[in-house]
Amino acid sequence: MSCACTDRNMPDFSLEDAHRGRGWSVIAGVDEAGRGALAGPVAAAAVILPRAFSCPGLDDSKKLSAPKRDALYQFLSTHPQVIWSVALASAAEIDTLNILRATHLAMGRAVAALAVVPDHCLIDGLPVRGFPWPHDAIVKGDGRSFSIAAASIIAKVTRDRLMRDLHAEFPQYGFANHQGYGTKQHLAALRIQGPCCHHRRSFEPVAQLALPLDGA
Repeated sequence: MSCACTDRNMPDFSLEDAHRGRGWSVIAGVDEAGRGALAGPVAAAAVILPRAFSCPGLDDSKKLSAPKRDALYQFLSTHPQVIWSVALASAAEIDTLNILRATHLAMGRAVAALAVVPDHCLIDGLPVRGFPWPHDAIVKGDGRSFSIAAASIIAKVTRDRLMRDLHAEFPQYGFANHQGYGTKQHLAALRIQGPCCHHRRSFEPVAQLALPLDGA
């Protein structure tokens, strides 16, 4: 039984059910958060939802308010039948590998950390070359698949909380307010302070500053 929802603009279990019809019983949704930020890691989550699952309001994390995301995160992360994991690729790994490869690395780490090996993965976005598990890439999948939507929430909330922790360490950048994205506040702080060890030096707005890396 899928989540009770008839809104065509909401995700559902159609993609998962189609794959189960092909004989794959364990389907993992995979999504990331923080790919476009100037600082902090990229986070990826993998989620396996039970067939008999109901979660009213489950949707793409970008469509939800922070309190709603937090409530859904609490529900998903403590549900005894939801299997999930989250993994990171650091700013240093992003600079070394590039953001695409680092994102794929985090996704692979998240799937590898699942307590159950999935038969198939549904990944938000474009195909992941060399991914160790069979998968389908679903453009805007977080708005189509419950499993991907759940992964988007877990990845987003995990990363937001981590950026609040970094804010306590580096309050001058305002990470708790913008989660490392290129807001006016963040760019102004970068011009004054220069980048810290959590900034992505390979990203253009940071690289243009040509300032020494604090703590490097």
